[in-house]
Amino acid sequence: MSRIIELPLEGLNRKQAVHSALPHVLLVLDQFPKSLGGGERIVLNLAALLPQYGYRASILTFSVHPESAVLTLNSPPCPIYLLPLQRTYDLTSLRSAFDLSRFLRQQQIQIVQTCFESSDLWAGFVTKTMSNAKLIWSRRDMGILRARKHRLAYRLMASVPDAVFAVSERVRQHCIEVDRIDPTRVQTIYNGLDLTGWHTAFKRTTASDKLLVTTVGNIRRVKGHDVFIKAAASIVPHFANVSFSIAGNVLEPGYFVELQALVRELNLSDHFHFVGSVTDLHQHLSDADIFVLPSRSEGFSNAIIEAMAASLPVIATNVGGNSEAVRDGVSGFLVPSDDPAALSTAIIRLLSDPSQAKAMGAAGKAIVAENFTTEAMMTRIASAYQKLLSSV
Repeated sequence: MSRIIELPLEGLNRKQAVHSALPHVLLVLDQFPKSLGGGERIVLNLAALLPQYGYRASILTFSVHPESAVLTLNSPPCPIYLLPLQRTYDLTSLRSAFDLSRFLRQQQIQIVQTCFESSDLWAGFVTKTMSNAKLIWSRRDMGILRARKHRLAYRLMASVPDAVFAVSERVRQHCIEVDRIDPTRVQTIYNGLDLTGWHTAFKRTTASDKLLVTTVGNIRRVKGHDVFIKAAASIVPHFANVSFSIAGNVLEPGYFVELQALVRELNLSDHFHFVGSVTDLHQHLSDADIFVLPSRSEGFSNAIIEAMAASLPVIATNVGGNSEAVRDGVSGFLVPSDDPAALSTAIIRLLSDPSQAKAMGAAGKAIVAENFTTEAMMTRIASAYQKLLSSV
């Protein structure tokens, strides 16, 4: 008996009969945690959009937190299946491999697109050895969470995927140079933003004489929030009316405690705020004057694109694909990572020149409209799918 079960999601839009003739894509990811991260949200968004581009979707995961936000979605984009998998190298995983193989045949899956390590390596191996489905790896980062066994496995399986979607050119180069994947199989497909509604001008709810510098990102050490706080300490003496905020869920509680202590130590309690998860990101960004991304590592930041769409000038660290979104000196500034002095200098420069900040925000909005829309992303994905299926 198969261990794969369909999650009982309320409000699931049952249009599968209408879409049943469309090629079936299975999106596989390692888990749905309590707080959904960028990767999980992108998978859900992709599943919702695929029928508009000629494909139907299902999602399969190996773990679901009992309080995961995915269980309370108002309108789930497609069926979501759970295949409980704790290890990928024991007898249970072998049984699970046969379950997945049978599922691929029964559901007539033609493309399997994987995200994160276990999905890429385990589900990818099962897909290519036990089915006829095409395999796509989705690569979103520079391998920051990989253990040594993952680095070795990616190299050994470099020839397995039929295609690799890299979220930025820097990630593409990492796949080629570090994972040794054939360059002809790796293509850059940037995340896209649905700009519907982003043209609406929101009125600032903060006082007009106040300045707000914000960042958005779940609280993890890799996001460099400690660097942001240290930079803020150098800015407050020059701008008494400036405030700073971090929006995002706490994923690393120990690091969050460090950040809170750092704020107190630097006497920033009246200027620095942790606002948690925001329900209306557009409004939150519209209340800000400058957006900062102090990350130590990035594949490609959705937060940058959203900030640019909100007409904010962006100051980001020059890591990963950040330089592919932020045009230094045009839509914002790029600074070295782990450098509070460079970050504070860039922020002060924009706070001191509101006209330049406004011009950079307008330039960023135009860049997003030209290069980083949902339509551009989905057109590239659908074209890649078609190419794979036509090569059968």
